Amino acid sequence: MKKLALFIILLLTASSCVSTKSTLKNVDDYAPDLVLNKNNTFVITEFAKDKKYGYDPDYPINLFFQNTNNETLNESRFLNALAGPSGEKITYAKLETCCPFPSKRSNMGAGFLNVYELKWEGQKKPVKLYLNIYEKGILMVPMGLRLK
Repeated sequence: MKKLALFIILLLTASSCVSTKSTLKNVDDYAPDLVLNKNNTFVITEFAKDKKYGYDPDYPINLFFQNTNNETLNESRFLNALAGPSGEKITYAKLETCCPFPSKRSNMGAGFLNVYELKWEGQKKPVKLYLNIYEKGILMVPMGLRLK
């Protein structure tokens, strides 16, 4: 009973914090569907030219793939395709969930961004990326990173 009450409070809190207008700037419902390669990572063929892509909560990396039930799986499919600026192996950890926005692909009517910290050898300061599993967009490698 306590869990149900907590869930209802969380649901009400989340829905009351969500604006009716999304602030996301790079959503594209007509973007091609994401494709997996033989290594079970997403096929990425483009490199971002905008410094905000992935680094700013208004320009997250949109990873919608089939449904939103595969949250961490789809995020790892993207992150495992990346390397540091000189091809270094990266490690990553989820820092937080933030930044609610309205979404038609969520049962609650709202989506959230997951913030990941990326590290690699020789790096001076860890990198934070904002990932969005609820919306579609052109999948690109953020500036300063490479493909494996």
